Amino acid sequence: MEMQDKFKLTLAGLLVVAGIVGFYMLPVEQGVLRILAFVLGVGLAVAVVWMSRPGKHFVAYANDSVLEARKVVWPTRKEAMQMTGLVFVFVLILALFMWMVDSGLSWLFYDVLLGRGK
Repeated sequence: MEMQDKFKLTLAGLLVVAGIVGFYMLPVEQGVLRILAFVLGVGLAVAVVWMSRPGKHFVAYANDSVLEARKVVWPTRKEAMQMTGLVFVFVLILALFMWMVDSGLSWLFYDVLLGRGK
């Protein structure tokens, strides 16, 4: 990373900190001005990051991600409902199995091996 990019990222961090400090330094009665100070600090920080090389790489990555997300084939409502039902049935069967194993082991160790059942 170049020195210029490091400077830009440091400046962006300082702008966010300035926005937060401005928010807390202004009186509570001036709520709109407080929010504006914070939004302005974050907005300027985003603009500075956008101008840096890592920011440009991030924007390119985000654009590529959006393009890939558009290629996704989403299931129909019927398919989604069927898969959801299948998951619920599987979870119910697994829960019953785990309950049976737990009860069986509890009976085996507590009643049979330790003799504390009666």
